[in-house]
Amino acid sequence: MRCLFVLAGVLLFIHKTQAQSAESLIQKVKAKFEKIHNYEADATLKTNVSFIKAPIANVKIFYKKPDQLKIINKNGISFMPRGSVNINFGGVLIHNSDYDVIDAGKDSTGLHVVKLLPKEDTADIVLSTLYIDERNLLIKKSKTTTRENGTYELGMTYGKYSEYGLPDKIVFSFNTKEYKLPKGVTFDYDEGSKKNEERLRIKKGRVEITYTNYIINKG
Repeated sequence: MRCLFVLAGVLLFIHKTQAQSAESLIQKVKAKFEKIHNYEADATLKTNVSFIKAPIANVKIFYKKPDQLKIINKNGISFMPRGSVNINFGGVLIHNSDYDVIDAGKDSTGLHVVKLLPKEDTADIVLSTLYIDERNLLIKKSKTTTRENGTYELGMTYGKYSEYGLPDKIVFSFNTKEYKLPKGVTFDYDEGSKKNEERLRIKKGRVEITYTNYIINKG
């Protein structure tokens, strides 16, 4: 019995230590993003959604701390899933601080896996799983489950602006069956019967944003 109590105490200590380590890691990642007050970026946006015809677009992306994000395509409408507002995870981490942090260890590639559980029952985001490069304090990928628009994933590639935690490329993927188009918004569908349209909607959608330039903290 005494051994069981000792073992339970050790496990509890390890759990608390891991939780503190994960929270410390999140705080360090947040601190990196907090250097950014605003930015303007040039980028190309490529949409690969089976039921939508959308050409590759040159866009302007504007961000203002803590969570204001705007994407402008001067040549037309760009399709952006609702969850894509979270392409700036720094803004999300800074703005939404009311969550429980769970340390999930490391994945097969050595990335530190941290789960964020919002404490508010009515929050749109149910669970976010972040895969973090501890050495460079960069979120390399994430998986987020929402109440309204299913689950979506982000993959980030970094380069010149990694000091600020800003990616060179983002790949946003989601299940088109779970995604709800905003009311009143329509797009040109690929040719085919209604049956084919429904079949196509169950596939994965993919949006790629490749950044060519950032202007950081210039107002």
